[in-house]
Amino acid sequence: MTQGLKNGNVLPMDSFALVIFGATGNLAQKYLLQVLYDMAEKGLLPEKMSIIGVARKVMNNDDFKKYVHEVLHRRNLHHTHPIKEEVFEDLAKRLHYIDGHLDNPEFYKRLNDFLNKLTKSGNNCDNRIYYLATYPDLYSHVFENLNSQKMNKQTNGFVRLMIEKPIGTNLQSARALNNLLLKYFSEDQIYRLDHYLGKETIQNILTFRFSNDIFEPMINKDYIDHIQITASEDFGIGSRGGYYDAVGALKDVGQNHQLQMLAFATMDCPVEFSSKAVTTQRLKILQSLQPLAQKTVFGQYEDYRLEKNVDPKSEIETFYAIKTYIKSERFKNVPIYIRAGKKLKQTVTEISIVFKNPPSRLFHGLTSGDEPNVLIYRIQPNEGIVLKIVTKKPGHKLELEDEYMQFCYKLDPHSHYIPDPYERLLTDTIRGDKTFFNTAEEVEAQWSFIDPLIKDKPKAHSYKQGSWGPKEADELIEADGRKWLEPSMDFCRI
Repeated sequence: MTQGLKNGNVLPMDSFALVIFGATGNLAQKYLLQVLYDMAEKGLLPEKMSIIGVARKVMNNDDFKKYVHEVLHRRNLHHTHPIKEEVFEDLAKRLHYIDGHLDNPEFYKRLNDFLNKLTKSGNNCDNRIYYLATYPDLYSHVFENLNSQKMNKQTNGFVRLMIEKPIGTNLQSARALNNLLLKYFSEDQIYRLDHYLGKETIQNILTFRFSNDIFEPMINKDYIDHIQITASEDFGIGSRGGYYDAVGALKDVGQNHQLQMLAFATMDCPVEFSSKAVTTQRLKILQSLQPLAQKTVFGQYEDYRLEKNVDPKSEIETFYAIKTYIKSERFKNVPIYIRAGKKLKQTVTEISIVFKNPPSRLFHGLTSGDEPNVLIYRIQPNEGIVLKIVTKKPGHKLELEDEYMQFCYKLDPHSHYIPDPYERLLTDTIRGDKTFFNTAEEVEAQWSFIDPLIKDKPKAHSYKQGSWGPKEADELIEADGRKWLEPSMDFCRI
């Protein structure tokens, strides 16, 4: 039995079967198979567990093992460390494959028989995790057929379902999908995955805020001038044209990643560190957000319509900037500015808490003397938590400059010492810990905020590649006498 660490305690990780629906798809290739290798290298996979790949492509077990080996050796920006053959061989012992169509009831009978056969041979498959790395339009077929074979029942062990965002495309479809899930699974079985919740710095926000007594008393309207959240990328949509042109930037990263970032940065302290207590506080923030359609700007980078699989007349946004408020006494009248986009000046994701300048500040008027203090949660790159401060330059003259007090991981992000978000969330699922997964209420609250912003979506403004988006986004924040912060790469450099 493999042991894992949680809350400083060693917990057992029982043997189980991981069934990957869509094992040859992009999501499995890019993330999941890589993460399973990492977990094998770290000794996080139970010896008797089984990994069953499921897809339409006809392959046998040996073919699947060769396929996984080839995928692991492809160039992957998320996993650049070497692949050790002895680790792969250890992983390969757990690999199995069954081909079939997910809308064919006969396939599920074969799958169930195979799992039962593995259990009789000594590999316990009574504990099961189903990972849906497939298209949402197949979900109903998967659920119905699992139910017909009673494969969703927790009779002899746990049965858990991991489902990727997006959960729906609007509030109505999200509710329909949540109702569909609850028709076949209990809420404790459902793990709605937003990989941002598995990121180290996102989770570290809770420790930073609630295990230190320095800054938390200042996270309120009396000290905070405003909050900015940026998720920018210097690249375009790549080969995702078909998906992206139907979804757009706001639904792709705004509805989920950035709203969760905001929730972590502003939620009240939970009464305890438990799934229910943490998600309760996140939900309060999400349900308190004020949608302001008139304070929303959309943009589209030049030549987007020339991208592969994109409608040549597409009006979908590749950029957005929104202003909102949290309807609470704690954050009354504190504006929140959120922006994200592709083909911008740089790739960076961060939360910036901008503090007020007191009128009595001593060196008011000097260069940098009026610069506000900023608490920055840098999610990527240069991960860390830093405080922007004003200091005196060495020398006889009184000259000021900006500096950073910083907590940094000081580790090569590609060393995989810091767990990949998918590794962390898969490990949490094995242990039955839902703290960093979304509840149905959270998903629906996020859509309740987003839907009014896109109901009568205005035309997207064109912007130059390598810029920070359309000028209208600058005008949005400058109308309040503020400006977008330029993310710095001067801290937490490896």
